[in-house]
Amino acid sequence: MDCKIIKFILFLILPFNSYATEFQGSFKQGSFILGKTEPGSRVFIDKRKIRVTNEGFFAFGLDRDRKNDVTIKIQKDDKLKIIYKKVLKREYKIQKIDGLPSNQVTPPPEVYERIKKDNKLIGEARSLDTSYDFFKNKFIYPIEKYVITGVYGSQRILNGKPRRPHYGIDFHAPEGTPVKAMMDGEVTLAENDMYFTGGTLIFDHGHGISTLFMHMKDINVKVGQKVKQGDIVGTLGQTGRATGPHLDIRLNWFNVKLDPATILNLN
Repeated sequence: MDCKIIKFILFLILPFNSYATEFQGSFKQGSFILGKTEPGSRVFIDKRKIRVTNEGFFAFGLDRDRKNDVTIKIQKDDKLKIIYKKVLKREYKIQKIDGLPSNQVTPPPEVYERIKKDNKLIGEARSLDTSYDFFKNKFIYPIEKYVITGVYGSQRILNGKPRRPHYGIDFHAPEGTPVKAMMDGEVTLAENDMYFTGGTLIFDHGHGISTLFMHMKDINVKVGQKVKQGDIVGTLGQTGRATGPHLDIRLNWFNVKLDPATILNLN
């Protein structure tokens, strides 16, 4: 059995000493962090109170460009424990491309309202704070065979103008490739034709942790539907602003954009 999997299983099942707090994940920019503390504790990340499961599990994430250390406060009865974690800096790939037609750099004004509506729907789906605890289990890859063509944090400078960083992982595969749910969850968004992302799905895994699939050709699930890890939720496509068939996956802690590689042991 893989050493990382063994460590993860031990993290889930080993007993914890009184008032102990443990973390699974690296404290570097873009990371998903899984924590476990004494059941019944209250947990604050910086100044934000977050959910804790009955078993003491909690989750949070670090932004791509976070510079400040993380302050974690654990309260239980009259006890207060404060943990400071240094956030490690990452280097991201920057690509400069000049001489592009303007319509390939900036969307035309007539689609601005459509983009605004799409972003509102995505933001609402990511804002949910449910008691699901699926996030504490090991995620799986969404497709079987692929080539990774895009990574988290990379950024393009087009005609001298910095574009938004890429916040996901791009899996290239043939159009029509079956796409699987990476973890148990509930479908909170299912849209066939968003301007940038085309066929788009969002799954809620609890405590503000969500995954998003973009550029889908077919969508086989609907909002409110519960899915199990490994369920076929649709097929890979090249819808929206895609130049070829691929699946772009995203990972969020509420509105904090995280690196999906940190739940797939890719980095």
